[in-house]
Amino acid sequence: MLELRPGCELCDADLPADVPGAFICSFECTFCHDCAARLHQVCPNCGGELLPRPRRSGARLAANPASTQRVYKPRAL
Repeated sequence: MLELRPGCELCDADLPADVPGAFICSFECTFCHDCAARLHQVCPNCGGELLPRPRRSGARLAANPASTQRVYKPRAL
């Protein structure tokens, strides 16, 4: 099951699990749409491809909540 981190690692923008706009790599590094675009869809941590993160909502989200642990690694672009 995906961790669904709550924020962008680059700008710390909120990324709720039940709305579109988050991008992840295969290691679950998480970025907002704007930062993923600035990174040219390439994860700065592992070099992997950033793809749209699936959403989890309703009863599934209630039964399997998203992570509350934020990862924030600001860096100059």
